[in-house]
Amino acid sequence: MNGRRRVLNIRKPYFDLIASGIKTVEVRVGYASMRKIEAGQELTFACGDERLRTRVVRVTEYGSFEESLGHEDLVAIGGEIGRDRDGLLDVIRAIYPPEKERLGVLAIGVEKLGNSTAFPS
Repeated sequence: MNGRRRVLNIRKPYFDLIASGIKTVEVRVGYASMRKIEAGQELTFACGDERLRTRVVRVTEYGSFEESLGHEDLVAIGGEIGRDRDGLLDVIRAIYPPEKERLGVLAIGVEKLGNSTAFPS
């Protein structure tokens, strides 16, 4: 198991969904650094001066966002937007252009380890 702690920056709406317990799957593209994430590892999500500790429960790789959305719980990825599969796909593809999607798609299952904390600027 990779014992290193890792910090991932995330947009505020998705940070809040993880903090609330709704979002339990973080979707990322398969950059080499992302491929090092594994079950049991601690991830800290960061948004501005807020931090939220989580533990990775699984990492599943897919060939595309389309494929990942066919297998994952859409609400666990995008909250209310996940109720509209095509809308969720559009949101993800607005973050990651096609050349990034070609790197592969990782669905990272996480569980919260505590409440979010704010750090003074």
